[in-house]
Amino acid sequence: MSSAASAASAASAAPAASAPRTVLLTGAAGGVGTLMRDLLPAYGYRLRLLDVVPVDGAPDAIVADLADREALREAVRGVDAVVHLAGISLESTFEKVMAANVTGLHHLYEAAREEGVGRVVLASSNHAVGFTPRPRAGDPVIPVDTPHRPDTFYGLSKCFGEDMAQFYWDKHGLETVSVRIGSCFPEPTSVRMLSMWLSPADCARLLHAALTARGVGHTVVYGSSANTRLWWDLASARALGYEPQDDSEPYAEKLLAAQGEPADDDPANAHLGGHFCTSPPRWPH
Repeated sequence: MSSAASAASAASAAPAASAPRTVLLTGAAGGVGTLMRDLLPAYGYRLRLLDVVPVDGAPDAIVADLADREALREAVRGVDAVVHLAGISLESTFEKVMAANVTGLHHLYEAAREEGVGRVVLASSNHAVGFTPRPRAGDPVIPVDTPHRPDTFYGLSKCFGEDMAQFYWDKHGLETVSVRIGSCFPEPTSVRMLSMWLSPADCARLLHAALTARGVGHTVVYGSSANTRLWWDLASARALGYEPQDDSEPYAEKLLAAQGEPADDDPANAHLGGHFCTSPPRWPH
């Protein structure tokens, strides 16, 4: 069964009655946002889309920058929850990353607070803990409470984002699930990704669990599929009701034949963040 078909099958059995009906999806024109536009409606959600650029095939999508506080407040008005994928997703200058991923996030949380939105599902990243040494064979998986060790300004902004989510829960009672997304693509494209791959179908399952679980407060979870080569602990995600169905292992033989096993003395292979720790890709693509 394809990932999309398996997501639709799972959604048909999901308890949609408890799901928020209207969800604001920011970053709707991005890579993950595009995948979730197709998959989340099967779980019973009506999506309101927002991006800084027009969204293909969605003429009603809101085109607005995270700097536009009035537009954000209008965007969140009347929604049940927000899935926040917008922002800079690679390395850039400190000023650009902070403007989009910290100041922009603050604007979103303020808009949600002012409009009485009860929950945000926040795209955090494995790069918030990118300088954590990667597990070797026989090592335990990385726990979700491992200390922040950002590998870039981008990763640093995700640390701040998790702290902002905690603050808005403690101060204002606004719940958040912060999802440290690994690599969400239709299939893994590197040997490293075999350990961090989040299939689109499993991403939809995880977001649905994050939107519907009760009493999350501020919960941090790792976002990946049930990969044979998994590096991190999915216990907090499973506690929300997430049951991943996919595994990157069917792609391993082809990737290993093409790329080989990463060398242990390769600096880009020493840490969870991979080449983000040594030569991070720059924004924009």
